[in-house]
Amino acid sequence: MRLTHVVRAGVAAAAAITAALAFPAIASAHVTVNPNTAVQGGYTKVTFRVPNERDDASTTKLEVAIPTDKPIASVSLKPVQGWTAVTETSKLATPIKTGDGEVTEAVSKITWTADADSGIKPHQFQEFDVSLGPLPQTDQIVFKALQTYSGGEIVRWIDEPSAGAEAEHPAPVLKLTKKADTTAASATTSAGPTATTQASDSGSDGTAIGLGIAGLVLGLAGLVVGVLAYRRSSPA
Repeated sequence: MRLTHVVRAGVAAAAAITAALAFPAIASAHVTVNPNTAVQGGYTKVTFRVPNERDDASTTKLEVAIPTDKPIASVSLKPVQGWTAVTETSKLATPIKTGDGEVTEAVSKITWTADADSGIKPHQFQEFDVSLGPLPQTDQIVFKALQTYSGGEIVRWIDEPSAGAEAEHPAPVLKLTKKADTTAASATTSAGPTATTQASDSGSDGTAIGLGIAGLVLGLAGLVVGVLAYRRSSPA
């Protein structure tokens, strides 16, 4: 009887530890840009991945701001079934010089709106592809995003990255490297837009798996210790 209690306690401990470790990864799900790195001066395709974090509402709209302080001359969208995409342009303070002349306006915002019954349902996600280029000579591009739910709630993914701080609602960030800094990423640079292989899940997905495994291992270790303690305390 005592052994049964020890086994049950060990299993419960394993489940509790695994759930506790996995929870931060689940709670941290947010709008991301994938891949999250590209090469300055090149063209690339990025995917905005939007998870639905609500149990009782669908995501019906996504708005993504394209910074104009470091503008991107060419922005093109891949159609998403059941969604309507609209772009807004803004006049540039400093025109962009290209081989075709100066560009005085650039896309500053993209809005995707779901048709009836096409919203992102609870516990599902949707992806939105965008081709960008030439990418500016800067270290990163911060794409501030607004996620609207069917109940009217708007989640603002606009927190910019800062050293040593974990943002509550982080904005999607595309890191940019110089050509001289990398050779593997040079495939994203070309004379025109090219489609790159979409990255798999963001690093947070791998972290969640690792934490879950760690929790299971710790739980099993607790079970073994409990069994050994039982054997030592039992009469010979």
